[in-house]
Amino acid sequence: MARKTSTFWYLFSKFWFWLTGWKLGPQVPPNIKKSMMIAAPHTSNWDFMFARAAFFLMDVDVKLTIKKEWTTIPVLGALVRSLGGLAVDRSKNNSLVDGMVQLFNERDELVILITPEGTRKYQPKWRKGFYHAALGAGVPILLGYLDYKNKEAGVGPAFWPTGDYEKDLEEIKAFYRTKQGRFPEKGVL
Repeated sequence: MARKTSTFWYLFSKFWFWLTGWKLGPQVPPNIKKSMMIAAPHTSNWDFMFARAAFFLMDVDVKLTIKKEWTTIPVLGALVRSLGGLAVDRSKNNSLVDGMVQLFNERDELVILITPEGTRKYQPKWRKGFYHAALGAGVPILLGYLDYKNKEAGVGPAFWPTGDYEKDLEEIKAFYRTKQGRFPEKGVL
């Protein structure tokens, strides 16, 4: 099977992990072709570098929703798309959740990465869109993480939403309480 990740990004990521002393933990189960991937705790701008490199090393073509305008700028747009930028048109008054469900329905394989905290600051209330998109599309939620204490990037267990958001969110957050962000005081409580 051909690699999804370009040789350049794979080698760059390998070098980045070697340089920083990071390692890969558990990876996306090969039988899961579609999923909503959440990434937490999100406490630093460096999170993107480590997470993106980890997914290149895992050979997971993860997509990140980004304003459509960022994907159309010459040169920069190509870079954004190569890093997984998935254009979202926010000029239309449409539901991002419905848009993500539609994207899942249109593809045989898709992993969308979301930071449910929506900010690098401590955020006790997570945005619910990732949950409703996964539920609506009938896909699992994968628990992507960066554990700065152990310098490990990985994917926790697949979590299938039940429709009971509060109960499910508590189970998800319990997993993330075992992971330490770059700034632990901004992590998941």
